[in-house]
Amino acid sequence: MQVKFLDLKAVNAPYFEEMMEATRRFFESGWYVLGNEVSSFEKEYAAFCGTEYCVGVSNGLDALRLILEGYKALGLLHEGDEVIVPANTYIASILAITQSRLTPVLAEPDKDSYNIDPAEAERLITKKTKAILAVHLYGQLADMETLAGIAGKHNLLLIEDAAQAHGARLKSGGCAGSLGDAAGHSFYPGKNLGALGEAGAVTTGDKALAEAVLALRNYGSHKKYYNLYEGFNMRIDENQSAWLRIRLRGLDRENARRRQLASIYDQKLDAKIVTKPRVMDWGEHVYHIYAVMHPERERLQAYLAEHGVSTMIHYPLPPHKQEAFRQWNGLSFPITEKIHRQELSLPMSPVHSDEEISYVAELINSFI
Repeated sequence: MQVKFLDLKAVNAPYFEEMMEATRRFFESGWYVLGNEVSSFEKEYAAFCGTEYCVGVSNGLDALRLILEGYKALGLLHEGDEVIVPANTYIASILAITQSRLTPVLAEPDKDSYNIDPAEAERLITKKTKAILAVHLYGQLADMETLAGIAGKHNLLLIEDAAQAHGARLKSGGCAGSLGDAAGHSFYPGKNLGALGEAGAVTTGDKALAEAVLALRNYGSHKKYYNLYEGFNMRIDENQSAWLRIRLRGLDRENARRRQLASIYDQKLDAKIVTKPRVMDWGEHVYHIYAVMHPERERLQAYLAEHGVSTMIHYPLPPHKQEAFRQWNGLSFPITEKIHRQELSLPMSPVHSDEEISYVAELINSFI
């Protein structure tokens, strides 16, 4: 049996006719930038997340960057301020901080959830700390209630990187994107809510921040040819917005299917062979990635490939070991480094079959 890691054509196939109709509607409108499709998607995604405001932007990195630049424009952040961020995140979370001329402070994750450890985050707070950037890694929410308490206690901004957790909800209520002061979202094609190209969004309940981001994404302008800020061209495409509106209607259903498939892995995978993801008590997992850990990750990956199963590694090298951050290469983050050394992402999407997932689990169980 051949099992692809991800088949984007198959993922989008159920929406083909609607997407073609949306494309025709977009083409015939004659309005191709920041039109009705963008404003409609922004309203619909804000309602889905449970926030008052959503601003569509060009991608997930730009979403985080615009939040930080927005807070700088409002005087709540200043160059050099410290932002605590998990050490085991994808590099985009950190690039948003450094590109905004802020200072990232790397925090070890919790060894069970793989998300930022609130106790470690609080330990790292200094007089220069102004924000915590929590990343919902692999599709599981960070411990936002505890982090919100810490942020409130120390008068810090709490920002979500929700790029991998579209539709994940706390058991106490609240959806990814509404659990902090602001959230950045990526709609890269492989995400749970994926566009057919690059797209992103900022969600927030803060009117002043939303207005600042609206201007900053469009050359710093609220009104054409009048510029409040030194802004950017970070607008979401009109056609991507049209397609995202269609995909959004199926997101909860697709996330439920991901949880069904994850339950097959959970039931069938031998815990003596791989470490399975642990779902934390405070919320649900939407399994953007089904991440297992194995001390001989590359050998297991090669074994699966020999038997027709494609896998990926998220991520082979942590940010502090990247050439781009040579100043950190000598630092040691043991939990982070173990995760990056052992993590293997198994096939997971709403179009995988029960049989495919069972086959992958059985293969892993036969690995010596």
